[in-house]
Amino acid sequence: MNMYNFLTQPTLPGTHALPPLPYPYGALAPVLDEQTLRIHHDKHHQKYVDDLNKTELALQAARKNGDSSNIQALLDKLAFNGGGHILHSIYWTVMAPTGTGGEPQIQTAQKINEAFGTFADFLKEFTNAAGEVEGSGWCVLGWNPAFGRLDILQCEKHQNLALWGVIPVLVCDVWEHAYYLDYQNRRPDYIAAWERLINWVEVERRLILAQSGKLPLTV
Repeated sequence: MNMYNFLTQPTLPGTHALPPLPYPYGALAPVLDEQTLRIHHDKHHQKYVDDLNKTELALQAARKNGDSSNIQALLDKLAFNGGGHILHSIYWTVMAPTGTGGEPQIQTAQKINEAFGTFADFLKEFTNAAGEVEGSGWCVLGWNPAFGRLDILQCEKHQNLALWGVIPVLVCDVWEHAYYLDYQNRRPDYIAAWERLINWVEVERRLILAQSGKLPLTV
């Protein structure tokens, strides 16, 4: 699968598909074991895809029938499941087997230093932000084209606390299903270990594309 083909026409309602992992299920061990990835990717992510497709078809039918009586519930499901699908699709690509993800690349390092001072300052803030997400959610490093900088966001339930227009370039899933089998309730241990999996080459590529106004086809 070429992750850097670009979307030339809209995805038809109800036709989203689960993207394959870019590595074998056991490739991220011992940080994340094979069982965790199989359940997370094949079950949890697949459920978001399935529910997104159902929601889009329901919205399509409602529009055809001129019926907006259930619009609030449908749009909530669209935001929740669509957000889950998009963020998970990015999550798989910004991880690599330990020791293969490289170091922050030129553009990433420069923009991190501009926004946060040093890489150590960024990592401390990102780690703390991920650890302090209330309940289930994500920590996101995103390019903010309106402000011309990188921002760190806590994204609860896939959609809450988002900042309009920010393009994610690095995401950490802190829902418990992402780490419970390996770390139980020890979220800080998971985050510290997960940071060793970051694929900085992929983050750099996403940042360059985001700055140019382009997005790789991930979903």
